Amino acid sequence: MLHTTGPLLSIDLDAQTTEVEEIDDVLAAFIGGRGVATRLVSERVPFDADPLGPENRVVFTTGPMQVSNMSFTGRMNATAVSPLTDGLLSSNAGGFMSRNFADTGYSAVEFAGVSDNLIIVHVTDEGVEFEAVPDLEGATVSETCAYIDDEHGLSAEHVACIGPAGENLVRFASIMTTEERAFGRGGLGAVLGSKNVKAVTFTGDSRPDIEIPASQMEIHREAATDDHIMKRQGTVAVMDLANEVNGLPSYYFSEQSFEGVEGINGDAVEAKKYKKGTCSACAFACKLPTRDEERGVETEGPEFEVAMAFGSNSGVDDIVDVMKSNELCDELGLDAISAGNTVAAYLAAEDEFGNRDLIWDVVEQIAYREGVGDDLAEGIDRVAADLGVENWTVKGLDFAAHEGRVLHGQGLSYAVANRGADHMYATFYSVEYPLVDKDEAMPPDGFDGKPERLVERENLMALNDAGVVCKFSRDYLNPERYEMLFDAEFETLLAVGGRIVELERYFNNQRGFDRDDDRLPYDLDGFEDALDAYYDVRGWNHDGTAPDEAVPEK
Repeated sequence: MLHTTGPLLSIDLDAQTTEVEEIDDVLAAFIGGRGVATRLVSERVPFDADPLGPENRVVFTTGPMQVSNMSFTGRMNATAVSPLTDGLLSSNAGGFMSRNFADTGYSAVEFAGVSDNLIIVHVTDEGVEFEAVPDLEGATVSETCAYIDDEHGLSAEHVACIGPAGENLVRFASIMTTEERAFGRGGLGAVLGSKNVKAVTFTGDSRPDIEIPASQMEIHREAATDDHIMKRQGTVAVMDLANEVNGLPSYYFSEQSFEGVEGINGDAVEAKKYKKGTCSACAFACKLPTRDEERGVETEGPEFEVAMAFGSNSGVDDIVDVMKSNELCDELGLDAISAGNTVAAYLAAEDEFGNRDLIWDVVEQIAYREGVGDDLAEGIDRVAADLGVENWTVKGLDFAAHEGRVLHGQGLSYAVANRGADHMYATFYSVEYPLVDKDEAMPPDGFDGKPERLVERENLMALNDAGVVCKFSRDYLNPERYEMLFDAEFETLLAVGGRIVELERYFNNQRGFDRDDDRLPYDLDGFEDALDAYYDVRGWNHDGTAPDEAVPEK
């Protein structure tokens, strides 16, 4: 089975020392990316570790596909215990850093302990440098990247950094790379902030020599030549469809359609797109560089989730207003989905939907923990009762845009996902939207056959995250191509994904998670039976715990 190669680099931030360790057995069993990082964190972080304490570790990883030239491979993984969910969480970012990380020759780089001072850690194939940067305290993402470029000649494509939100331990702070790409969900930026790490750079000339089948170029060619709507409108292309099926969260989840959808839909975004945007080596080019010269706004996006959070969910029907919110989040280092949903909760409490100036003011207050932002920085789960609004979260993570009240399999996916209410954990929505000429589609309502399908989807997405392969490769990868790329039977590869999901679940069980956490803030007929069926397919207990014998041996 194809897997990434190279040692683990452990960085002790207290002593500013490093250690290199061979982890060949872990690589062979878990391929790379999320798989390897999940195994490492589960072994090296105590079950009772404080997410913002010194015992937590941040682990960066790539997979074997980052040495290829294939589309859909410009991504990498970061894993730690989340300060937002309190569980083990992996986040995935695109952009251009993954191949610079691979050039260091390491399969994984972990950060342990806490630095006494604010620092940048420079990781190369020749060693590690610790640079004190007191003058960067409070610097935005672009300011931090400009400093690194000016002082070290390293572009933003080499940089993972935090903004003020990470320094101020906002529980949904992002780690930003390539300035506008994010390890977004779950607050890993706050974990780096708790360790006094402002930025990490990766560079070198020691990329692993991993042989990727030449037929990878068939996938690359199809990605380049296919006329796909996401190349023009990104994920926001689905917004009109979601609205039509009463599946677009609006006004802090109190409604499921938005009368102003035309102002924030795919056509509105496409009208502001001024060039193509992509990730490293990817010909699919689905990113959205947008700008409005009249108002001086330039950003990348928004994608569907952000257009929901800062658009329909906040009562905003102007795409430029949403672009401005997206731009602010990128600069300040905030997960734009959680930031938008949290602001929407505040707007609901204050009856201020659509107030764009208030939105931008509150976003900044959150990043700097000023005024009401200090409370909102804790996230919806911790502040909903004080605001007097419903708690629209699962395991502390607020909802993505794909509406589980309409797409019932996606609702079940939100409930059981170890990461919380995240749409990318299984991408189950992709089999439930009523699209034309779609193979293996399932009706959106009900749960017939869905627990079994959900397990397969979760395992496949975990495999993608181990590879590392973008989730939007779904129209170009089939079982035969997975077998070709990874040199293993498809069922063997799915089993690797299953071990990753199970290890996450077991770790979280040791932190107190169980069936009570696999719940939704709304009722779906047949949900409890579907939940039991999901556990049965997984071989887990009906209390939501993974039995000891089901967990891969350490």
